Amino acid sequence: MRRPEQRIMGGKKSGSPPCELVNVAYTKESETPVKSATMSDQNYRNLDESDSADHGSKQDISDGSIEPIIEGEPFTSYFDEKIAIPEDEVHSWFSFRKLWAFTGPGFLMSIAYLDPGNIESDLQSGSVADFKLLWVLLAATVIGLLLQRLAARLGVVTGLHLAEVCNRQYPKFPRIVLWLMVELAIIGSDMQEVIGSAIAINLLSVGLIPLWGGVLITIADTFVFLFLDKYGLRKLEAFFGLLITIMAVTFGYEYVRVRPDQGKLLKGMFFPYCDGCGTPQLEQAVGIVGAVIMPHNMYLHSALVKSREVNRSNKKEVREANKYFFIESTIALFISFLINVFVVAVFAEAFYGKTNAEVHEQCFNQTSGGQSNLFPNNTDPLKVDIYKGGVVLGCYFGPAALYIWAVGILAAGQSSTMTGTYSGQFVMEGFLNLKWSRFARVILTRSIAITPTLLVAIFQDVEHLTGMNDFLNVLQSLQLPFALIPVLTFTSLRPVMNEFANGLGWKIAGGILILIVCCINMYFVVVYVSSLGHVGFYVGAAFLSIAYLCFVAYLTWQCLVALGMKFLECGQTYNLGLTTYPELFLLNNMEKEDLPTPR
Repeated sequence: MRRPEQRIMGGKKSGSPPCELVNVAYTKESETPVKSATMSDQNYRNLDESDSADHGSKQDISDGSIEPIIEGEPFTSYFDEKIAIPEDEVHSWFSFRKLWAFTGPGFLMSIAYLDPGNIESDLQSGSVADFKLLWVLLAATVIGLLLQRLAARLGVVTGLHLAEVCNRQYPKFPRIVLWLMVELAIIGSDMQEVIGSAIAINLLSVGLIPLWGGVLITIADTFVFLFLDKYGLRKLEAFFGLLITIMAVTFGYEYVRVRPDQGKLLKGMFFPYCDGCGTPQLEQAVGIVGAVIMPHNMYLHSALVKSREVNRSNKKEVREANKYFFIESTIALFISFLINVFVVAVFAEAFYGKTNAEVHEQCFNQTSGGQSNLFPNNTDPLKVDIYKGGVVLGCYFGPAALYIWAVGILAAGQSSTMTGTYSGQFVMEGFLNLKWSRFARVILTRSIAITPTLLVAIFQDVEHLTGMNDFLNVLQSLQLPFALIPVLTFTSLRPVMNEFANGLGWKIAGGILILIVCCINMYFVVVYVSSLGHVGFYVGAAFLSIAYLCFVAYLTWQCLVALGMKFLECGQTYNLGLTTYPELFLLNNMEKEDLPTPR
């Protein structure tokens, strides 16, 4: 039997001309018959013993020297159970029982759309631009949904999450850089979540617990919550659902209490306009997109979908899983969108156009001067953050509004802290093939995230602490290409996704969306660096920009080739297609039973 030519990623194609992409096309005539089975965690580790070295050192398994057919599931991470999907022969096209079984990963993913950074972006949007930027929030959420769809499909079809696929596809140096960039995004998000939780604890304790105390409490309670999955995956997902419900109820209470103008709200949501807007409103619109679409969320979602029992050797089950995960993600992001709208509408209705002097006077009368010093007695427009937002709600709508706001912020901070830790676990496992315990992982990320946050909380005031959010938003904006470009690249490759690869429409739409999002975020970064006003920052930013843009250009080049631009296949580049791991080509043999394994 003629064997297909297998090439090691990073190796050169024998006798290839100087300008040709080393690419392997899997055809019906050349595919290796593979039994419909998957690999276990241990055997993947055996295959990847040399994974810490360059991909070029991996053993070529085309000669059959390694047996890839082993029962089990690759990289189950630390989810000890998989949720079984019930059969429903009565409702063949759509089943609520099946939807309920698939419900969970999308809601965990949606928490990234409700973290303290997003809440702060929402309240600033309302206070700066009234209802005029709601359409930007809607568009960003829809774009986020479409991108999350790609991440979920990658996990369902291949049985690997995005970090694992990146580890197998990119050479050693690019994948290490990619891992470091994603870790930076996770740490930045982690810091925002710690800040949000600390501020919420400070507000709830009426200032009795200082900000640094809130930071320390956040460390402890994270350990408690992270071990909830020992009681079962569904209970863990239910706990996240409870936190989302708390956010919906608390921010919904503020919405009902303030009673925003529904006509202005609907007009702002569905009519893309911004009459009378200037630079502050434009920067706020850019900030909304940057806050909503989070880089580490792509890695998280592609891993979470592996918690459902899906037979990847059956096309029908894979299609069904893709369908239900997309429906669930749509519902989850719709709920998160409504919660974000609650926050925007509250601050648009109550505080748009307000000056510092007006708020100063109101707080002085309401709290006997206790909180009025937060707002200078001048006619400058009101500027709020998640701390001042709670205070100003208390000044205008009573203490209940303040405490309920703080409960919502605490739920946002705690939930996003936990999902951030899960993201870090998956990323470390995938890029490094390193299995750390949750305890060790939390110790590492918490130490990195909390050290600067704790120092600012001890030696500076709350304004400096909340001011860190601007820098952290910029940091995460810079990391977006390192999640969006790989996910589009691999979901467009037919050797990876088989018939589930992106069609021409999705390739074009995905490329345009990613280009728009990355350009918007680059503008946000430029605006932030320009506002620093120091020559040293400009020089440092220039040098970093060169290295950054070179790496983004490399990823973009690989992506464009995957999208079908064959004229870019110039030079000895790297193989894209998972051909060193033929056990991943199970989809080529769907619905074929007991095919012999070539030896």
